[in-house]
Amino acid sequence: MKYFIVFALALSFNVSAKKGKVKYQYKKHEVFDFEALDVAGDSSSPGDLSISPRFRKKFRNKIPERKTFNKEMKRALDSVR
Repeated sequence: MKYFIVFALALSFNVSAKKGKVKYQYKKHEVFDFEALDVAGDSSSPGDLSISPRFRKKFRNKIPERKTFNKEMKRALDSVR
């Protein structure tokens, strides 16, 4: 039974490998005549579509606000010199 299953699997792999590559051929040039196109349908905007305003959560900055960074800038200049 094992040999039969192995043989069947080997045979199925062999058959699938023989298919080869499929070669597609596309059109080289195609022309559209937009004057002859007829489009049927409604060109109206939906009136019932509405978006409800969401509640926007405001987050508080956990880092305290600093007015000046003079000390840090002076330290940075000292390290450059």
